[in-house]
Amino acid sequence: MNFGGIDGEFSTFERAAFAVVPVPYDLTTSYQGGSRRGPDAILDASRNIELYDEELGKEFYLSGIYTHAPLEVEASGPEAMTGAVHRVVAKLLKAGKIPVLLGGEHSISVGAVRAVKERYPGVSVLHLDAHADMRDSYQGSPFSHACAGRRMSEICPLLQIGIRSMSAEEAEFLKRGKVKSYSADVISGTDAWKKKIRSELAGDIYISLDLDVLDPSVMPSTGTPEPGGLFWKDLLMILRDVSSRCRVRGFDVVELSPIPGIIAPDFLAARLVYKMMGYVTEGGRGSRRALTGRAKGGSRRKGEEN
Repeated sequence: MNFGGIDGEFSTFERAAFAVVPVPYDLTTSYQGGSRRGPDAILDASRNIELYDEELGKEFYLSGIYTHAPLEVEASGPEAMTGAVHRVVAKLLKAGKIPVLLGGEHSISVGAVRAVKERYPGVSVLHLDAHADMRDSYQGSPFSHACAGRRMSEICPLLQIGIRSMSAEEAEFLKRGKVKSYSADVISGTDAWKKKIRSELAGDIYISLDLDVLDPSVMPSTGTPEPGGLFWKDLLMILRDVSSRCRVRGFDVVELSPIPGIIAPDFLAARLVYKMMGYVTEGGRGSRRALTGRAKGGSRRKGEEN
């Protein structure tokens, strides 16, 4: 199943600027499981999004979107899975692609960040999440999804936005000041948040986006929903600003736990992934190919076959 239902030349590996990697993994999920079904739900919903973006006035799939086969689960544990993700992302980066990981739980991000750091030593991470994920270990594993932020911060500089849930251990760690962490409240009615973000992020970045950064009223389909989150336009405002100034070398969208019969969150996740591709493409400073030409047959309309 290709992202966006794209077929032909714009879905080939050679032509693609973006490489979508489904990672159906949720071994360490600690509350409600099901994020292993997230990648399929996003891919399925993506076949029904409009490929013309009305905000930016472009069809971003023309830059090429290759869909990798789902990553095989490493049953031996999350550390081995981190290694599997690392190997795939490293190969994609070497080939000049922008990796786009679809989770799956948040632990998968660590392997991706490690690969990006090897390729781009000056990279920083923008971590959008409801949870700090700063535990050193959780339920016996330092590679649990509850430790994803901590592990990423050990690889490269990390900035958190949207945080509104943490343990005493995590709060103590954040007090040391190594990681800048802001709650969802930082996105207020003013542009003051831009100064905070711009002082921390520049150059090469990787974006790790846990969907529970959004308020549960718009994104109920996560394993650990938290009230008081960002809303759709808030999130796009951040992503648009960051992508316009930085070189986005890769990103992930994780922790979608689909709820049977409720498809709006799946569609939101798919639309968000496509939006992020658009912002990266339009940013003009990322490692991407320019948009060229139009697809044969023009834009897809609702109801047309893929």
